[in-house]
Amino acid sequence: HPQRVVSLSPAVTEIIYALGAQDILVGRTDFCTYPPEAAQIPSIGGISNLNIESILSLTPDLVISGSMVGKKVTDQMDKMGTPMVCVIEKPKYEALYENIMAIGHLVGKEHEADSLNALMHERVNALINLDTNTLTHSTPKVYYVVGFGAGGNFTAGGNTFINDIIRMAGGRNIAEDVEGWSYSLEALVKEDPDYIIVRREDSAAFCGMKPYNTLTAVKKGHVIGIESGTMDLQVPRNIDAILYLRQRMN
Repeated sequence: HPQRVVSLSPAVTEIIYALGAQDILVGRTDFCTYPPEAAQIPSIGGISNLNIESILSLTPDLVISGSMVGKKVTDQMDKMGTPMVCVIEKPKYEALYENIMAIGHLVGKEHEADSLNALMHERVNALINLDTNTLTHSTPKVYYVVGFGAGGNFTAGGNTFINDIIRMAGGRNIAEDVEGWSYSLEALVKEDPDYIIVRREDSAAFCGMKPYNTLTAVKKGHVIGIESGTMDLQVPRNIDAILYLRQRMN
């Protein structure tokens, strides 16, 4: 098993910590900020502007990335003979369990991965009715803000694990019929969701901007600010997001 690992993904870094394998981490990206102690590990830069020289200087025997790393990086790692594995974020929530097992296998923590998955299954079963396909007229309509303003409106469509999180929290994603991330302002105004979920750091700006401040959810105070890492990353903290949203929407 590898003794020196560089993680090029915040989700991979978080899962490695959750498995208790952080001692083998020798490098991370600027975005690998959870848990907070990850900041003590040397950073090799961002994700889109990775510093290849910094990665190689850490002499890793394995580099683990997510889906955001481009072909240039993978080609360079291959050219230098540095083993690299890509753990891809998948569109269904259940794929989180697969990724935990994959990373556990890579770093020699299979037993810990099994235990973590069992604990997560237990928490999910305690939180929700697993039949999340049943939606009724009383199911609240929900919109998750990924991007807004002059640059366009972006959200999580139905082919994302975020859509599953919303359903497991007891809501109906108004963009569930959309593939990808782009969403029209006209559709948002027409749907006029009961609840809006937005990254906590963007909440004030969203609520104060026209025409978003005319939406019913904004007027009623039904805008839920959330820690972005619990929703945007496919990580064990997704369960914390489900619990938090269920508490706020019920």
